[in-house]
Amino acid sequence: MSEPTPRPTADEEWESLLGQWQARPPAQPRPFFYSRVRARLAGEAARPPVPVWLRWPSYAAMLGIVLLLSGDGTVLPSASPAHQNQPYLGKEPAEMPPR
Repeated sequence: MSEPTPRPTADEEWESLLGQWQARPPAQPRPFFYSRVRARLAGEAARPPVPVWLRWPSYAAMLGIVLLLSGDGTVLPSASPAHQNQPYLGKEPAEMPPR
């Protein structure tokens, strides 16, 4: 029975793959790529930046969302606070001591 061809080692496979990549011609950009990039950069430089006062509402909204999600519990109080324990004796709750 004939013996199957030996499989190449991992290093040989990597060397083969790298050799294939090096043999490929370098990629070329599409026609007029650099002129399009240059035109876009010139267009962005000519456009005035957004005034600061237009960004304030977004900052205020972001701050409101962060405070709402911060978990301090002042905005949405829970139905029964977890830190108050109800004493329980038998079948009926015991009286709460006066504060």
